[in-house]
Amino acid sequence: MKLKNKSLQISCDGGAATGKSTGAKLISKKYKLKFLSSGLLYRYASYLILKYKPKNEINFIRLKFKNLNYKKTEKINLHLPIISSHTSEIAKVKKIREILKKFQVKFAKKNLNCCIEGRDISTKILPNSDIKFYFQCNIEVAALRRFRELKKNNSKLKLIEVKKALRIRNKMDSKRKHSPLLRHRNSIVIDTGKLSKSAMLSKMSWHIERFLNKKNEK
Repeated sequence: MKLKNKSLQISCDGGAATGKSTGAKLISKKYKLKFLSSGLLYRYASYLILKYKPKNEINFIRLKFKNLNYKKTEKINLHLPIISSHTSEIAKVKKIREILKKFQVKFAKKNLNCCIEGRDISTKILPNSDIKFYFQCNIEVAALRRFRELKKNNSKLKLIEVKKALRIRNKMDSKRKHSPLLRHRNSIVIDTGKLSKSAMLSKMSWHIERFLNKKNEK
C-alpha cells in the first residue's frame, strides 16, 4: 500500500547479528523509505578516530559529523575486528552519543519517510516512530550468521571466537550507562531464529500494512 501524502517512520532495534539491518533494508526498499544504520555511524566514527588519532576526539567527531554525507560510510569496510572492538568503547561515551543522536534526529526530520536501525532508536532517537520493531534470535544463530559474514575476509576465523565476541558486545550494549539496548514496551518482536528473508519481510510487511490501513482511513 502507498502512503497518501503522509509520513512513515520505522525504528528497528536489536542485538548484534539478530537480522535488524537485513530487515530494515528490506522494508526500506519495499516501502521506499530512506534508510539509516546507527551502527554504521558509530563504526564510521571509530574508523575516523583510529585513522587520524585526534587529540580531542569529541571536537573531531563533532566536526566530521556536522555535514556528513551518509553514503560515504557505505563505501568503506567498517566491519574489521579492530573497528568492532573500538566501536563498543566509543558507544559508551555520552558526548559522542549526543553528536550521533543529533545527526540521526536531523536525518529523521529531513526524511519523513524513513527507517533507522540500531540499539536505541525506539527508546532514544525516534520514540515517536510509527512502528517499532525489536529483533532477536538465540546466540547460536546470531554467531553463525556473523561468522559466515566475516569468514569471507578472514579464513582463520573460528566460530567460537565470533560467539564470544557477540556475547561481550551484547552485554556491553545492554549494561552501558548511556542509551543501553532495551526493548521498547510498544515494540513488535521479530524473532529471526527460524525466519528466512522472505518470511521476515512478510511478517514485517503485515504489521506495516495494518498500520497504513488504519492511517489512511483517518
